[in-house]
Amino acid sequence: MSVLKPQYRFNCILDITAEDLKSAGAKIVLLDADNTLSLHGSDKPLDGVLEWISEIKKSGINLVIVSNNSESRIKPFAEKLGLPFVYKSAKPLPKGFIKACKMFGAKTKEAAVIGDQIFTDVLGGNLIGAKVFLTEPIGPETDSFIKFKRRIEKYIR
Repeated sequence: MSVLKPQYRFNCILDITAEDLKSAGAKIVLLDADNTLSLHGSDKPLDGVLEWISEIKKSGINLVIVSNNSESRIKPFAEKLGLPFVYKSAKPLPKGFIKACKMFGAKTKEAAVIGDQIFTDVLGGNLIGAKVFLTEPIGPETDSFIKFKRRIEKYIR
């Protein structure tokens, strides 16, 4: 298996059910924020995300936002969602994912990583042995570096 390939693909995070996550063996979900839960840089979650989070929590699965963004960007957003978070996680490096798992005493192999980027979310999730769920980005990119990575991703997706 290539470290750049997810095990699961979905159009949108809202299409992923608690049953999908449980079938993958997930006890904890490590969530990307930008273009997965909200538009890039927005503090407003995608319509339906709060209800999705509630359903996943009801199923007994823990959720943590793992982001490369600063605390000032992620903290208010995570608070709106009622979720713990790891900021400046250095994805795709394992440290942020491992820190998130430790919050709930979970092993990385018990984690599912959900995100929209191959070179951060998919690569990072595979490096820690998690189940990786790739979603399509929910909006256009505003950052020029991410736009560049998206052009390369077209050949991998």
